[in-house]
Amino acid sequence: MVAIASDVDPIELVVYLPALCRKMGIPYCIVKNKSRLGKLVDKKTATCVCLTGVESGDEKKLQQVAETCMTMFNDNAQANRQWGGGNMGLKTQKRLEIRARMLAAEQAKKAKY
Repeated sequence: MVAIASDVDPIELVVYLPALCRKMGIPYCIVKNKSRLGKLVDKKTATCVCLTGVESGDEKKLQQVAETCMTMFNDNAQANRQWGGGNMGLKTQKRLEIRARMLAAEQAKKAKY
């Protein structure tokens, strides 16, 4: 199982990991911050952690967490297909409005002739 921190800077360090985990069939999850992952491995911070084995008493818990991660992240088709909010910036919105007005004025001009 792979745990990835959400506040990694630069993001390019871990941006490929979810796609790689989905391709290889490895459960992954995104954890709130780097310090939580760091506590897991006795360091100050960690960008990502891979859990390959645990004590025999904790194997069942790891299986449950891995199954939950598979359903929430790996098998979630909606999250895989969403790439952005689709919101344009103010400059782009204003440019499109101006372009639409210019096209409307040009169409009106052509309609006169």
